[in-house]
Amino acid sequence: MALALSGLTPITDERVLVGTNTADDAGIIQVTPDLALVQTVDVFAPIVDDAYTFGRIAAINSLSDIYAMGGTPLSALNVVGFPQDLPNEVLSEMLQGGQDEVNKAGAVLLGGHTYQSTELRYGLSITGQIHPDEIITNQGAKPGDKLIFTKSLGSGTIIHAMVSRGTIMSELYNAAVETMTISNRVAAVAMKGKANACTDITGFGFIGHCWEMANASGFGMDIFIHRLPVLPRTLDLIRGGVTNVGTKQNRNSFEEFVIIDDEVPDEYEILLYNAETSGGLLMSVDKNKVEELLQDLDNKGERGVVVGEVTTDHPRKVRIINK
Repeated sequence: MALALSGLTPITDERVLVGTNTADDAGIIQVTPDLALVQTVDVFAPIVDDAYTFGRIAAINSLSDIYAMGGTPLSALNVVGFPQDLPNEVLSEMLQGGQDEVNKAGAVLLGGHTYQSTELRYGLSITGQIHPDEIITNQGAKPGDKLIFTKSLGSGTIIHAMVSRGTIMSELYNAAVETMTISNRVAAVAMKGKANACTDITGFGFIGHCWEMANASGFGMDIFIHRLPVLPRTLDLIRGGVTNVGTKQNRNSFEEFVIIDDEVPDEYEILLYNAETSGGLLMSVDKNKVEELLQDLDNKGERGVVVGEVTTDHPRKVRIINK
């Protein structure tokens, strides 16, 4: 993807506040001195059996890009690839799930576009708003910042185990669905005024998105594996040979920027390369504001965990440490 984008004519419009150069979660264009629009789009295949739940996850996943930039969702458009042989009830339930989450976000679903496809695809294009002075990108991390993560890793592993094996323990499936259907809205509000940088953890896996922050900021990232929140039995599944389709691609894309200590168990390395869906926010937070942010999250019924720190060592690389 980066190679393909490198051949495009650079965007030089002075209204563009955040473009493609930093691999941020959304683009931002200034409209007035006090208003900028935050825009993103994401489309993917079903990862759960229930159409309504899939619609919710797709919407929450798309909305997360707006939250990661510090923005407030304003409007949404559906993007649907729908096979002819599926009943219309599937489409109705899926769209209702998406609409319900857009409504919860305080945004409006204006319509969308449907095209005929051999496989079901669904996602949303989201427009948000933000004051230009309040934008949070992935390039603001500073040495000494603590890295706070707001969800558990493992959704991609568990869902792939279900797909590849045809069945999985219901409690594992439910745990994956539960984390994927947690909106990042509360965490985004809590981080305002405290986070120097932020990204959400999705298809590029924890390592990929963490590296994007390291690369954009120019500093290194240290990750402490035993502080990472992980969904139940995820590491057991990986030890048993379960990965997911994004693991190999993510490793090929990012391994040259990763330092893995010899003591790190193989299953953690695979976990961090695994693609995630609707993952949590990874925030780079001033060390003097960490406790305030964690307490704010706790007061709102959310969780945040310090999983690493920003360092001047190994610039633009991610180091995985066995502690």
